[in-house]
Amino acid sequence: MSEFFAMGGYAGYIWPAYGISALVLIGLTLESIAAYRRASRDVASLEAGVPVYSKKADPADPAEANAAP
Repeated sequence: MSEFFAMGGYAGYIWPAYGISALVLIGLTLESIAAYRRASRDVASLEAGVPVYSKKADPADPAEANAAP
């Protein structure tokens, strides 16, 4: 069993790679769940007729400066 964990002498490289991969996958899963919940809230708000985003005029935005009133 210890030979398995030693990974043929490369355990110092393999186990951290597994750990980093696991952390990335867990982080992506949590971010996906959070994005799903945000999207669900936005859809529910839109179905209720409440605007989700309100765009305020930004004087520093060149597209807004050239727009006709």
